[in-house]
Amino acid sequence: MKTKITELFNIEHPIIQGGMHYVGFAELAAAVSNAGGLGIITGLTQKTPEDLANEIARCKDMTDKPFGVNLTFLPGFMAPPYPEYIKAIVDGGVKIVETAGRSPEAYMPALKDAGITVIHKCTSVRHSLKAEKIGCDAVSVDGFECGGHPGEDDIPNMILLPRAAEELSIPFVASGGIGNGKQLVAALALGADGINMGTRFIATKEAPVHQNVKDALVKASELDTRLIMRPLRNTERVLLNEPVQRIMDMESGKGDAMTIEDIKELVAGVYPKVMIDGEMEAGAWSCGMVAGLIHDIPSCQQLVDNIMNEASEIINNRFKAFA
Repeated sequence: MKTKITELFNIEHPIIQGGMHYVGFAELAAAVSNAGGLGIITGLTQKTPEDLANEIARCKDMTDKPFGVNLTFLPGFMAPPYPEYIKAIVDGGVKIVETAGRSPEAYMPALKDAGITVIHKCTSVRHSLKAEKIGCDAVSVDGFECGGHPGEDDIPNMILLPRAAEELSIPFVASGGIGNGKQLVAALALGADGINMGTRFIATKEAPVHQNVKDALVKASELDTRLIMRPLRNTERVLLNEPVQRIMDMESGKGDAMTIEDIKELVAGVYPKVMIDGEMEAGAWSCGMVAGLIHDIPSCQQLVDNIMNEASEIINNRFKAFA
């Protein structure tokens, strides 16, 4: 399948694996790229720029296909040395960067001077237009269904994607709640040029996370995620567990008086404990509503092939019945 996204990134299929903390290691990125999609290493999971340089080198040993690096610009407890991370990306010869969170405008000159193609993850049309204005080459339009940070507008993809198609000149992919070929076809029909999947790629054989995490995604339904940190205007969609319930109880009790310090132990430093050690009650961790569509743990190759085969069947056969 050829779209503006496959041509932009020189990939076979219009499927991107989004950056995910303590999930987007070289093993997963390489597996997705080898399957014909675009794998993404999560830059800030690597503790130092030197560690990121080593992870990029590891990924190059596993694939000769294009892959990218995610850089997330979000409020945090410590400000990462972004210029040094960018240098590691440039020196490593990576030509694709997925940015997320706050605007990457301050870092665009360094990225573009190095000939890097930038796709920015946005949760609204206005932010997508800003990304286009500052020189991003593409946008990942993130609907309310997504795991992680869906923004504060609560617009689902059935509305957000066609609105983006009305406004944007650069290509964009649908992100949030995506997990199968039906949704790829729907995204294309709504104006997108591909899809970005996060949570769905966690439940794959190559995802370097604990089996407990994968089993939890298979077990979960579309009803098992919750939104937290809304009083802080840093809303995050997570899988419901006991720590998440504690956070919600605190939010109900303190309301707008709640601060990040009140929940720090439940949201900071959680991902290694969950993703690596399999401690499912360690704290809050991101999960999309697509969990309701996750019923197995295939290889990345099987997952991508299944999506593309299902999409092809719908386009070439099912749609003909309506013509």
